[in-house]
Amino acid sequence: MALSSMTGFARADGVSGNYVWHWEIKSVNAKGLELRLRVPPGWDAIEPPLRARATEALARGTIHANLTVQRAGVAPLVRVNEPVLAAVLSTVEEVTRRTKAAPPTADGILGLKGVIEVVDEDEREEDRRAGEASVSEGFATALASLSEMRKREGAALGRVLRARLDEIAALTAGAEAAPGRRAEAIKARLAEQVAVLLETSTRFDPDRLHQEAILIASKADIREELDRLAAHVAQARRLIEAGGPVGRKLDFLSQELNRESNTLCAKSNDVELTNIGLELKTVVEQFREQVQNLE
Repeated sequence: MALSSMTGFARADGVSGNYVWHWEIKSVNAKGLELRLRVPPGWDAIEPPLRARATEALARGTIHANLTVQRAGVAPLVRVNEPVLAAVLSTVEEVTRRTKAAPPTADGILGLKGVIEVVDEDEREEDRRAGEASVSEGFATALASLSEMRKREGAALGRVLRARLDEIAALTAGAEAAPGRRAEAIKARLAEQVAVLLETSTRFDPDRLHQEAILIASKADIREELDRLAAHVAQARRLIEAGGPVGRKLDFLSQELNRESNTLCAKSNDVELTNIGLELKTVVEQFREQVQNLE
């Protein structure tokens, strides 16, 4: 399976009888999958199957889907809303009786909101069903275009992530080969420090100082960190090659890579290793930022 980004945009337009419809779908990053679907009043019946289709096609992201529908070539009908008019007349009669005010004119009453309605010509059931089917197919078309765009961006992200993993692997190999990480080198540096301390004061116990130096040297070894860095890089490469919705797994691995980089820096008492650790942290952070965009 291919990698997919969580960002994308797609449109679809169509006509069914007198219905002219337009779909716009865009997706942005999110922890899970959320479909925010907006349809015109009266079109709620199409929502459940559209949500099910989106859930099948996408794994993560906030999806904004907006539908607009117009009925072209349909003559509008002007009609009086009889219940509203009756309520208005009753109220007018009561107010006139109480205040002895002049009765309102017909145009004043008809100008009140809700008394006059402008509606489209009544639609036939079969036309409406055909329109709903056309709109649903249009959603499927737009969803497919969105998925394709997300895959194209996912392929580009995959190339960037592979490059960052290559850098992490190279820096790990550099740390592996650094002379300063050898236990012998660490012990030698500590031995020199112990010798300096013994020269400055006779109150130090030489045997105790050497024991502490050996303990510090063992704790400063970064063998485990290097092994885990290599293992995380290998696992991340396998996930990228497998493809699919692997963003969460890669995000977890990026956190582990960052943890090992921090530990390497903390244990290092060598300038070269410290510089490698700092560069590792930078590249790992770049890797993590790109992973945030993956499905």
